[in-house]
Amino acid sequence: MTSITGIIITLNEADNVTDCVASLQRVCDEVIVVDSGSQDDTVALAEAAGARVIHQPYLGDGPQKAFAVPQARHDWILALDADERLDDDAVEAIHGLPLDDPRTAYRFRRRNFAGHHWIRAAGFYPDPVTRLYNRTHAGYLPKKAHSSVQAPRVVDLSAHIRHFTYRDLSHWIIRIDALSSRDAWAMKERGKPPSRYRPILHATSAGFRKLILKGGLLQGPDGFTVAMTTAFHAYMKYAKLNELYENERTIPDADHV
Repeated sequence: MTSITGIIITLNEADNVTDCVASLQRVCDEVIVVDSGSQDDTVALAEAAGARVIHQPYLGDGPQKAFAVPQARHDWILALDADERLDDDAVEAIHGLPLDDPRTAYRFRRRNFAGHHWIRAAGFYPDPVTRLYNRTHAGYLPKKAHSSVQAPRVVDLSAHIRHFTYRDLSHWIIRIDALSSRDAWAMKERGKPPSRYRPILHATSAGFRKLILKGGLLQGPDGFTVAMTTAFHAYMKYAKLNELYENERTIPDADHV
């Protein structure tokens, strides 16, 4: 089998990193963890699991995922998030790939979980993601939020990545808070201006898309949960973008300094 380097980006992923490294080691000869300043045991656990850890302050989603690629020993790269694992069918599929065309990347189906519950409604499945690619012809786009792999040719595999997205509904809300803050920062970094209307417009559009276009209205509680949380995420990231600009413009009152 052609040699592959696995890459993970982390920040405070002590609960996930050991299992993620072990998952990649099922098909990879090398695993690199790019850590952006974890305050927990992420780094020690990653090293104990056999990964090589590289320290890099967070650059944004795409740039952070691309950072370790030039330091990899192999041209074929398999990228996972820390809360993702290769399913058995993905391991079998990867072992069976010829990996003889560097222009071809491979896309997996992703199973997203909230706790032990697999969420399939409103576009949460098959949630295709391209993760296996050759660095000589493909790579992550330099987007600071929600980047993806761009390649000359992508082949869809009927194999799965498990994504332990949320521990429970409370964790779902916590993640929306963290991710919407990161999204707002990324939008401001690329110069997106504030707008009082965008939070409402994007939240409404996101809810409509999930409920109507993706069928969530007919998919029971899961459909509504996905639609409502997606709309909330959309609202908060644009509201937080406005807040970043407001905070930047605020000049402290001399009487209160």
